[in-house]
Amino acid sequence: MIRTSEEFSLSENDIANSLDKLFGCNLSEILFFDIETCGLSPKTAEVYLIGVSYYQGHTWHIAQFMAENKDHEKEILESFSDLIKDFKYLIHFNGNRFDIPFIQARCTLHGLNDPFEGIESFDLYKKISPFKLQLGLPDCKQKTIELYLGIDREDKYDGGKLIPVYKDFTESKDPEKLKLLLLHNFEDVKGMFGLLPMLRYLEFFHLFENMPEVSIRTDEEIDDNAYNYELPVRAKKVQANYYKDLDGSSKQEVFMKLALPFELPSSLSGNLDGCFFKIVGKEATLRVPLYETELKYYYSNYRDYYYLPKEDMAIHKSIAEFVDKSFREKATPENCYTKKEGQYLLEWDLVFAPFFKEDYKDSRFFFDLNDNMKKSRFAMSLYASHVIAHILGES
Repeated sequence: MIRTSEEFSLSENDIANSLDKLFGCNLSEILFFDIETCGLSPKTAEVYLIGVSYYQGHTWHIAQFMAENKDHEKEILESFSDLIKDFKYLIHFNGNRFDIPFIQARCTLHGLNDPFEGIESFDLYKKISPFKLQLGLPDCKQKTIELYLGIDREDKYDGGKLIPVYKDFTESKDPEKLKLLLLHNFEDVKGMFGLLPMLRYLEFFHLFENMPEVSIRTDEEIDDNAYNYELPVRAKKVQANYYKDLDGSSKQEVFMKLALPFELPSSLSGNLDGCFFKIVGKEATLRVPLYETELKYYYSNYRDYYYLPKEDMAIHKSIAEFVDKSFREKATPENCYTKKEGQYLLEWDLVFAPFFKEDYKDSRFFFDLNDNMKKSRFAMSLYASHVIAHILGES
């Protein structure tokens, strides 16, 4: 068996150095690991290399256990099992589906106990993959994510291509082939540290999944001090822009500059329903269509209203009794409305009330961008959070 050990340092503010807060344990109780195998099935293929990383003596270490041939597999499994028993949390990439069951099967074949019993598993792949579309990733392979984060690896191989290299090494003991095999696994293990900043995205997305259930009326003054809520983004600057579309038509939009609670490791953008956001570091910009038009407010209790065809509006029956019967008719859900000209913004979860529509069957909802909204920094921050949540939720 070949065993290697190497120290490496991280910057003081590296996210890896705060994993103890995430897991609620000591850094020295966290173990990263990755394996290399001679095939995809543990029934027919051996584990030939296990790489681990752990914190000890105020620094991080990477250790590797390599079988010089298939007869040494049991020895590296025993060495790994002896090491892992001192740890509480295991961090890996797609290990739930491959690495862990593979090692368990090979340990069973050699009559060894399950080395993972009693240890918590944290699969980076499983945490990142649900947000693949929001991040614009074609897949969630480790090297794809590293490329997204701007990480350049020295090793250019994947595990499958190294299987014949390992078989050649078992016969030739060529030191260059050994170096190639160890480098690939070393980069995979160390590469997981580079993937940890992706947890910032997960934290960011979760902010929008757990938005406070707040409803704001825009037809009355908004007291920002009455809303003691933490929002995913905070509006720093809000302004209306007027521009010409590609077809020459006049368009309006609301442009916002936003502050994030923490910095994201790489830029993030998204667009939907004419809305567009882009995040760089701790700041974001958001563009939302602004509609200057006449819309309708529909009364839900239409049985209490009459419709006046000439005025094209509905009035309450208490007032309608003073209107000649020939100029009124009982309201229906479709015509029980009043019309209002103004500036409107789209909404999707009815956070802002009252809401307006173009017609009864319109599936889009609008609210009035009036002075009450424009004066409230909380309301505009809530709307920005609402828009980005909508974009992320449909990505």
